[in-house]
Amino acid sequence: MKSMDKIVSLCKRRGFLFQSSEIYGGVQGFWDYGPLGVELKRNLKEAWWQDMIRGHNDLVAPAGAPAPFEMVGLDCTIIMHPQVWKCSGHYDLFHDHMVDCRESKKRYRFDQVRGRWCERGDKKIFVSTLAEVEQELDEVRRRAMKFFKLRAKNADELTISDESLTLDQLDDTESVLAPDAKSLGTLTEPREFNLMFKTTLGALGGEDDTTFLRPETAQGIFVNFKNVLDSSRVKVPFGIGQIGKSFRNEITPRNFTFRSREFEQMEIEFFCPPDQSQAWYRYWRDRRMAWYTELGLSSESLIMREHEPAELAHYSVGTADIEYAFPFLPPGEYGELEGIAHRGDFDLRSHMEGKLNPDSPEGQPMQVELNEHGKPKYRGSGKDLSYRDEATNEKFVPHVVEPSAGADRGVLAFLCEAYTEDEAPDDKGNMQTRTVMKLHPRLAPIKAAVFPLVKKDGMPEVAQEIYGELKQHMNVFYDDKGAVGRRYRRQDEAGTPFCITVDGESLSDKTVTIRDRDSLEQTRVKIDELSFALIERLG
Repeated sequence: MKSMDKIVSLCKRRGFLFQSSEIYGGVQGFWDYGPLGVELKRNLKEAWWQDMIRGHNDLVAPAGAPAPFEMVGLDCTIIMHPQVWKCSGHYDLFHDHMVDCRESKKRYRFDQVRGRWCERGDKKIFVSTLAEVEQELDEVRRRAMKFFKLRAKNADELTISDESLTLDQLDDTESVLAPDAKSLGTLTEPREFNLMFKTTLGALGGEDDTTFLRPETAQGIFVNFKNVLDSSRVKVPFGIGQIGKSFRNEITPRNFTFRSREFEQMEIEFFCPPDQSQAWYRYWRDRRMAWYTELGLSSESLIMREHEPAELAHYSVGTADIEYAFPFLPPGEYGELEGIAHRGDFDLRSHMEGKLNPDSPEGQPMQVELNEHGKPKYRGSGKDLSYRDEATNEKFVPHVVEPSAGADRGVLAFLCEAYTEDEAPDDKGNMQTRTVMKLHPRLAPIKAAVFPLVKKDGMPEVAQEIYGELKQHMNVFYDDKGAVGRRYRRQDEAGTPFCITVDGESLSDKTVTIRDRDSLEQTRVKIDELSFALIERLG
């Protein structure tokens, strides 16, 4: 099993990720991307945009659906009209459950605190912890020993269950030792906590000026549905894609960048006729799963999990999650990487008419919640967001299939997948353990590094000339410091697929050595053919 501690250490050491505001102690749930990290994230977003939106030319579509179909893009504002969040349901329904500890005065997300049952004699308690999974058992044992006042020589008096549980799996919390408490039963009853960040518009700052940072990018697409139809002449079925920042006031952000308060999404809202929506739902599930494996995630570390009926959101006809076996999770467990949701016509209809009453019988049409005056409690825009098919003259509210991916979680998954330790020869030919990030060439932050073998005999000048030429085509790096073997190791940790070395032969025969990161194979290539050779290898 890969070590999350080693991955996090490499990310900071090589400039992939830093804790936000670190020199002031950091801000929990916020992360900064360093020089390598920002390139990796940009490459991931560019690959998504190219494959899903700009370069889309899929001639295969579900039976009965036209192909090719159009995919277009949007970039919507982070702050929107507050009524958007009323009608979408976020204002009333977007929450997690939290608990407070009366002893430590700390707050936790109810379903994120893990622990194990511990027994000594006839006393049984549940010891909870916020430790990473790799350290959970050791931390539970340490806290249990301290609670029961046991010394190391008496450790065999303590029995710890094999099963790790979260607080929401327990019947009550009276026997729980909270993560930062010394006494049992200090946790409050769980209560709802809205996850949207509040902010204020304008200078007056009154209650009427309250609005929110968006918790998802999807709503900007829905409220612009008609604008896109009228301006770009697309026809249903078609998709709208967007990449952008979203914000959720997570109670306990954790697991590196997996659960953050500020994150970036890559979302598609695909609009289709109701009778074709199930076929399109299956189409997008398969297409999005294939995208991750094509970019290097192991199929053995990915699963497609269809939600059980009890898990589905109130609007959902069906949802499937693409999940990845992140190293911080227990063996056999997976974390969500992307969700593909069949949202029915909920979103467009709610922005026309008002918010869905969540108590409506399943399968029934939307019911508008009324106030004491018999008027809609949460009014929609009143705009007609239906679609008329020019060929059949049929009018309908399109159904929506939503593939929603997290850019930050995607970056984390590819970093975890790429982290590898293997054996490679050093400068003297001795085999040593090396750390290498085996990132797909499309995602690699640096595509190639250029080295002069030594800093003399005209080699640096030739290397600099090659560096300047390649920089017109791709992100490259120049390094002349230290032994060439150490320079290779540095680029291996950065995930650079190819290293180009200028040596004594380069000055006479105008060739250089290309060293492959993964196979360690070295080949000679003519300098005037180098750009073409690299572009071909990078795909």
